[in-house]
Order: sequence, then C-alpha cells, then structure tokens
Amino acid sequence: MTAFFDYPKAAEFGRILPKSKIYDHARASSKLQQLFVDQVEKIIWKVKLAPETINLSATKSVSEIQVFEIRLRTRNVHEDILRAIDKAIPYPLIFELSHKGKCKVIAAYKRPYQNQKNEADGTKWGISEYFETNWQAADSPRTALPTALNLGALYDKLLSGLLPGDVGMDAPIAVRVENLEAIRAGEREIERIKARMTREKQYNKRIAINAELRTAQQELKQLTGQKIQGGKE
Repeated sequence: MTAFFDYPKAAEFGRILPKSKIYDHARASSKLQQLFVDQVEKIIWKVKLAPETINLSATKSVSEIQVFEIRLRTRNVHEDILRAIDKAIPYPLIFELSHKGKCKVIAAYKRPYQNQKNEADGTKWGISEYFETNWQAADSPRTALPTALNLGALYDKLLSGLLPGDVGMDAPIAVRVENLEAIRAGEREIERIKARMTREKQYNKRIAINAELRTAQQELKQLTGQKIQGGKE
C-alpha cells in the first residue's frame, strides 16, 4: 500500500507555518531552534483533511488530519524537529519531506490520551516512533485517497502505507504499531549487547553476555516470527 496520495483540491490549505509558532507551542530550547535553522527551509501546512473539506465525519480520536510539507536544507531531519511539530499541533499529522527533487512520507501514530471519563483529551497526545517511506522523485505518480467511512478509518489507512506489510496486517493499527515498536526496541537491545560483547575482554563475562544475547535474539524471533541466528562464543 502506498503512502503517497493525491489529496483532494478542496482539502488544500497551502499556508506557510512560521517556525516561531512551533518554538512557542513546543517550548523549544535554543538547541532545538538551531536544528530548525540548520535543517528546515520552510514548513507548509499543505492539506487539511476535515469534515468540511472531504465530507468524512470526525471521530472522538480523529477530528482532523493535517499534512505538512517540510522543505529541508539537508537530506536528513532530526526526529526532535518532527516531535516538536507533533507536540505543537493538536491533530494527527502526516509529514511530506522534500529535498533536491526527492520526497518521502514520515509520520508517527498519534492518538489523544483518555481522561478519567474515558473520553479523548485533545490537550495530551501519545506519539509513537516514526515510520517512513524511502525517498522517491517528487513528481512520481500519486494514488487517490483510500475510501473510508470516517476520518479515524482514513487515518488508519494513511498510516498503514508507512508500516511494514509483514507485521499483523489484519490487526488494528494500534496493535501493529505496538508490535513494531517492540521489534525496534528488541533490535536496539541486541545491538547494545553486541557492543558490550565487543568491548569485553574477560572470557567469563563474554560467556554471560553471549547468553544474554541469545535470550534477546530469541525474544526478537518470537516477535517477528523470523529465524535469527544465535550468538556464538
């Protein structure tokens, strides 16, 4: 499933979002502000997917979906920049990054926390890790928006195009994201253990670390369902 969509004309917004607005709402440190200066040329509020623009009803968790184009000075963007924008804008966001004739789509799964009455609290948001496409030519063909019954279902389909297709395709989007985050965490833990193994010179400690490595690999194997070669000493 693609993540590059031809958004309806009625949903086009096309307003430049001043970086200062993000600084204020995200309470950006001087270090974060410098990241924006170094890496971001311009932020464009490109598309507003809302009941009045695409004739889909809102849900408790998704009242609107915003698409932001970020024109980059550099090929890579620091995740702190994306998180600052996500924290500043109280809606689910889809980012389209552009740089030197190439573009990519990146987004986190974003959902409002529930208050004590089990109602969506639009002032506090849970933001997952980020998922992204590869770079492609900016003028590549785009696909029409997928059909959906409401904005919540549309958001799930937009995010699905960013997630690996071999992880629980039939599961709800929240479950798929949780599984993918667990897999990423497992992969990072294996790399940390391998780094400790490389640094360790004592044989007995290497044996213990290797056992820890095999356990971590087995846990990751259970998450992914893939065959992973065990460590050797």
